[in-house]
Amino acid sequence: MKHYLKISRPGLWFPTIWIYLIPFTFETGFWKDPIFWIGFLFVTFPLNFLVYGLNDYNDYKADMENDRKGNYLFGAKSSKEQLAKLPIKISWVMAPFILFFSFYSGIIMLLLLAFMIIVNILYNFKPFRIKERPPFEIFIQVGYVFTAFFSVVLNDLEMLPWETVIYLSLFAFQAHIAGEIMDIDPDKKAGKKTTAVIIGRKKAKLLMLVLLITEMYILFFWFDDYFLAGFLAVFSAWLFLDIFIFFKNKPYSLSQMKLFGYAMNFSALASMIWILYSGKLLHPVF
Repeated sequence: MKHYLKISRPGLWFPTIWIYLIPFTFETGFWKDPIFWIGFLFVTFPLNFLVYGLNDYNDYKADMENDRKGNYLFGAKSSKEQLAKLPIKISWVMAPFILFFSFYSGIIMLLLLAFMIIVNILYNFKPFRIKERPPFEIFIQVGYVFTAFFSVVLNDLEMLPWETVIYLSLFAFQAHIAGEIMDIDPDKKAGKKTTAVIIGRKKAKLLMLVLLITEMYILFFWFDDYFLAGFLAVFSAWLFLDIFIFFKNKPYSLSQMKLFGYAMNFSALASMIWILYSGKLLHPVF
């Protein structure tokens, strides 16, 4: 069980949790509803076991070259024997949730969950294998936004404004590029093509910086969210220094990547509290 938990990457659960919480505010008292917690449970281990399990199933060679793998923060290093059992293990974990949610919320939920599974199949498996078709491996990360739609349907909430959907999509793109940057060297060794591998470390960081500045603009002018915009401004300033002064085109060390991972989790927790308190991402002013 510990190995399967590593596969689900607890250190990277924060994007699905963060997006699941977007439709809520503290004012709604959501924590009193058992269905909220069942959905919350689903977007931790089960959903990430699906996402990262299918990823690992098709990425054996790259993972063996990747020094940051083999822990709860960035994921497991699995043997071929362990990987061979993954699809059935994922099915056993997912099936009860799919049945329950579909029974509870109806056909729309079933279609929504089916779409989320199909997106992961398209991303990982041949002949599609979008994960190695740059830049489409970035755009397909919009699938993460469907975690928010799942939350809306399950908890019978109002649909998110289109402005929020755009922000969440950019958030998903930026988070994915960050992972690609850290994996450039092992991906190269394994012959894996990603946007970061093709354009190089420095240009990939610049692309990430452009996305961060765009997110900052949206938060500031579309939502009047000066707190989150200010946080991204600090992050953008750090990335600017990273690109032009500190690291430039140099890879990060394993200890530095782990430090970044812990920092991302801390900042995600702080921002989760803020979005639940402020509710600003539910009320665009644009």
